[in-house]
Amino acid sequence: MWQTPYRKTDVEAGSRPLYPMMLEDPALRWAFIRKIYSILAFQLLLTIAVASVVVTYRPIAVFFTTTGGGLALYIVLIIMPFIVMIPMYYYHQRHPVNYILLGIFTVSLAFVVGLTCAFTSGKVILESVILTAVVVISLTLYTFMAARRGYDFNFLGPFLFGAIIVLIVFALIQILFPLGRLSVMIYGCLASIIFCGYIIYDTDNLIKRYSYDEYIWAAVSLYLDIINLFLALLTVFRAADT
Repeated sequence: MWQTPYRKTDVEAGSRPLYPMMLEDPALRWAFIRKIYSILAFQLLLTIAVASVVVTYRPIAVFFTTTGGGLALYIVLIIMPFIVMIPMYYYHQRHPVNYILLGIFTVSLAFVVGLTCAFTSGKVILESVILTAVVVISLTLYTFMAARRGYDFNFLGPFLFGAIIVLIVFALIQILFPLGRLSVMIYGCLASIIFCGYIIYDTDNLIKRYSYDEYIWAAVSLYLDIINLFLALLTVFRAADT
């Protein structure tokens, strides 16, 4: 039987490890990575579709912002992702229940994103989308290259968790005691930096640590990183635009 010659450029052929001392089959890990990014792409496209409808069809935004029922439904949509994550934890390996729960999770967040963008200028939204795309692609490529060279970002976990706690407290202070536009911009910048760190951290986990059964959680983690980065950048640009 003829043997296929080794090609240095064929990274995804499974012949080269993704990082030094890799024990599993690289081809299996690449297949897992492609599966995650396929799910993530579907989530982002669904988010864009739902958010676009909310932004372009004004009666939806008016209903949510001017009626008691709309406000109650908006609160439900904000809480829904947290509620769905409970059964998703138990059924993340059961098909198709896991995908149905993932769809509910994504749609509810997409409505929240759309309502956030509904009263924002198109220029600010476009700037946020472009910068988010550039940052996500750049950090993803950087993490893959860094992993190939032996770098490990697992140490970021405790620091990012502490940073999230600080960010939540900062947001509560801002809600209770508004500090003005400058503090909003500072909050947005801090959030952007933190979620850039999370993109690196979760991508590194995708390369090295997530098991093949954890594809739902891997996709959810990266999706939340991207959405939160977009919302943080939107906060910065919106504050700067006012």
